[in-house]
Amino acid sequence: MMEGRRGHDKFPCSDLGAAAHFPEKLAGRGLKSHRGVPAPPCPRFSPTPTVPVKAVLGDTGGKASPGRSFCALPPLVGGVPFLLDHRCWVIPGCGHLDKDPFVAFHINKGLVRKYMNSLLIGELAPEQPSFEPTKNKELTDEFRELRAAVEQMGLMKANRAFFLLHLLHILLLDAAAWLTLWAFGTSFVPFVLSAVLLSAVQAQAGWLQHDFGHLSVFGTSRWNHLLHHFVIGHLKGAPASWWNHMHFQHHAKPNCFRKDPDINMHPFFFALGKILSVELGKQKKKYMPYNHQHKYFFLIGPPALLPLYFQWYIFYFVVQRKKWVDLAWMVTFYVRIALTYVPLLGVKGLLGLFFVVRFLESNWFVWVTQMNHIPMHIDHDQNRDWVSTQLQATCNVHKSAFNDWFSGHLNFQIEHHLFPTMPRHNYHKVAPLVRSLCAKHGIEYQSKPLLVAFADIVRSLKESGQLWLDAYLHQ
Repeated sequence: MMEGRRGHDKFPCSDLGAAAHFPEKLAGRGLKSHRGVPAPPCPRFSPTPTVPVKAVLGDTGGKASPGRSFCALPPLVGGVPFLLDHRCWVIPGCGHLDKDPFVAFHINKGLVRKYMNSLLIGELAPEQPSFEPTKNKELTDEFRELRAAVEQMGLMKANRAFFLLHLLHILLLDAAAWLTLWAFGTSFVPFVLSAVLLSAVQAQAGWLQHDFGHLSVFGTSRWNHLLHHFVIGHLKGAPASWWNHMHFQHHAKPNCFRKDPDINMHPFFFALGKILSVELGKQKKKYMPYNHQHKYFFLIGPPALLPLYFQWYIFYFVVQRKKWVDLAWMVTFYVRIALTYVPLLGVKGLLGLFFVVRFLESNWFVWVTQMNHIPMHIDHDQNRDWVSTQLQATCNVHKSAFNDWFSGHLNFQIEHHLFPTMPRHNYHKVAPLVRSLCAKHGIEYQSKPLLVAFADIVRSLKESGQLWLDAYLHQ
């Protein structure tokens, strides 16, 4: 749920997070702390100069460098307030938070609240407003009712046999790739067939690690994390911590510039979204010939992301952040493929096979992951409610046996973003309920054929590139 570094400009509570460490700063601010001095109000949640609070101040324990402080806080403490159960909390280093993402991301909320106790700064008085005017309260309330109904229907519980079979089919494809070279030799046809099978292994392992990473398989975090390490580390050679760091930022603020790392290619490689593209054109900024981006996307997008960027960046990430457990899991992947394929192909042959597999996987991964987001609304964060934020940034692809397998059920992107811990085999069951909620509130629920979804990526890039050019030349 971490957000981008630009989030501080909307939060006036500049010394709220420092309250526990600097009680002398609280004098005369209207809130009474357990240390006998008044605590500061949170103008984010009240139109009045002071907010009566039954304060329960505790040591935030938050130490962040000035570069990570989102609210212009003193150097040792960074954080911004958010409301949960009518209480005001400060989470070091985080931006906008509220109840819905908290509920959506955690399967053991009691455990999380235990660790949050030291971050509680007070209880908002009953007469004070606890819902921001930029958010749709009616939609939020009805979604919370829907979530309660979904939980009662058992749709948040996983069928572990489904995921076991999925893991087994990945292992069988992996074995088939090696047996193809062992049985038929290393000529061109067996080599290509083995590469295709291994790319399927990598893509499907990517979807499976996504399930474990979202804690959607087991009822406890421990087992989800363990299997997540195994699948992403041993089967794919990537770090779980890197995926967590990037992916949950994306889920917290999808398609929000500087808060969703999945759209960090704007503006240096692509001009994304109508609003941001026009803004870039008006600023007379040109890092690339964006009016041709729908053409060069085929060169620097799907083919290049994994082999030319992710492949080296993941090692930089684990070393720079000293994620030695992740590195150990990654090493087991490379040792395994070396031991199994070097005797058949030699070192050069293995390197060639590895590059071809990453190339094929990259095309698979980029087209599937971008078809649900790039054609949708992209903008700066407008601090909208959880449901609106997710719906404006996501669309679905029609259900079919092939589409479900090919995309790892991420063709149900709307349901996945609204219920990120829901097991993927239940997305189609909750989809009619979500569609009805959207229809009631006049929100478009987009679902399209797979090839149309692919074409929409190119169409949206062409459109935003032309908007940039018009603004660049004429505005």
